[in-house]
Amino acid sequence: MQKKRWIALAALRKVLTCAICSIALVALFSVHVPVFPSSKVPNFSDPFKLPTKLSAEQSWTLELAPPHLLKAPLPSRKLDGSSGTVETDKLWKPPPNRDFVPCVEPSPNYTSPTESRGYLLVHTNGGLNQMRAGICDMVAVARIINATLVIPELDKRSFWKDSSNFSDVFDEDHFINALANDVKIITKLPKELATGTRAVKHFRSWSGMDYYQEEIASLWEEYEVIRAAKSDSRLANNNLPLDIQKLRCRACYEALRFAPQIEAMGKLLVDRMRSFGSYIALHLRFEEDMLAFSGCTQDLSPAEADELRIIRENTSYWKEKEIDPIERRSKGFCPLTPKEVGIFLSALGYPSKTPIYIAAGKIYGGDSHMAALRSRYPILMSKEMLASVEELEPFTNHASQMAALDYIVSVESDVFIPSYSGNMARAVEGHRRFLGHRKTISPDRKALVGLFDKLEQGTLEEGKNLSDRVIEIHRKRQGSPRKRKGPIAGLKGKEKLRSEEPFYENPLPDCLCRKEFPVQTTL
Repeated sequence: MQKKRWIALAALRKVLTCAICSIALVALFSVHVPVFPSSKVPNFSDPFKLPTKLSAEQSWTLELAPPHLLKAPLPSRKLDGSSGTVETDKLWKPPPNRDFVPCVEPSPNYTSPTESRGYLLVHTNGGLNQMRAGICDMVAVARIINATLVIPELDKRSFWKDSSNFSDVFDEDHFINALANDVKIITKLPKELATGTRAVKHFRSWSGMDYYQEEIASLWEEYEVIRAAKSDSRLANNNLPLDIQKLRCRACYEALRFAPQIEAMGKLLVDRMRSFGSYIALHLRFEEDMLAFSGCTQDLSPAEADELRIIRENTSYWKEKEIDPIERRSKGFCPLTPKEVGIFLSALGYPSKTPIYIAAGKIYGGDSHMAALRSRYPILMSKEMLASVEELEPFTNHASQMAALDYIVSVESDVFIPSYSGNMARAVEGHRRFLGHRKTISPDRKALVGLFDKLEQGTLEEGKNLSDRVIEIHRKRQGSPRKRKGPIAGLKGKEKLRSEEPFYENPLPDCLCRKEFPVQTTL
């Protein structure tokens, strides 16, 4: 009898042991796969819904990076690859903001707009971020010359040939209402003036108050309508009244927000990137138009370089045709290539499982040029990979709207890194500074080119030596608070003004002030 009891207990013990092992194995090998909905873009109030299946491209990406690693804590490691020195949180930690906060409220002497002297029409030019800066500047110009601003016309003739209107890209009603105490804004000219004579002017670049109050405002004596033929860089970066500078910031960071459908899709993309954990937004300027315009040919084949040269020669409004790509690159005037970006990120210490959002248009050469970067960082995502074709359909074939989605994901990223200091890079950096000096690493391309060339020549190897040098070079290039840089000494005229740091790249000190803490007294 007792023997049977022992046999029964032994059997029960085996069953329990097997059950515990099974549970442990399930827990060990279970994975969390971020999956994305294929439904239409939800409203902000809609709950985040999980989809039933991934696209082939999304699945392929997740196969490259085992999903159970995506949410796992990233290990600390030395610059030579061993664990222990560079802790992960330092890679993601933003720079100290030194208690700087936005301060864009007008002064006590600031008044509501008085009776308008006429109407200001604006034809913006360039890509999304060039147009955004121009629109905000024209808000300030309208205030200076006491004009009623007509909703600006977006550029439909540039390289991208985008047919979007203002209301397709921006929230028109919010723009008008948010600036009601600054400038009167209307959607279109009164009918009686629609076909009348108007003054068409190319406003002088980087102009100050005197130019607009005297030369431009004098046009009201003969005309009721002034048309600005271009909007880019028409207002000085510095030496303007503080209320005008603060108005530019209110226009840029509060009034000029994207259209509701773009904001909703952008938020959805951010949520999906967040499912991978902390992420880098990489503004990778390796599109056809950028390479053709700049004349940069690093990592391109002779046939590709020749194709881009022909595009540059056939684009009439690009003035520079003959370009020495080696000289340009040596001066730091070329965007980093995908291969160079991979080396750069590795040298900074970012592990291979770091999620990276590619904020860019179509990469020139596609997979052939992305392979080197993907081999180091397989979790490369883009809006096309995070969203279904159906979700992106309303924005496809509209370059400005697609760029707006990249802008939102970039501003909200944990780390933003541009491969080139173009209009979007400057706009995103400035916006991130305004929002609390979020971490933005600006590659020193001139210094990096020298290191990359040594790697190619075999006089330098990847490892601790390279990493130490790259980290030291970029120690003070991570978006910490500082005053906007003035002109380069020795330059004169337009070149002097051109050398200044753009206003929207760094709105300090005009729109960022030290937070005042109440004085604590002891009884």
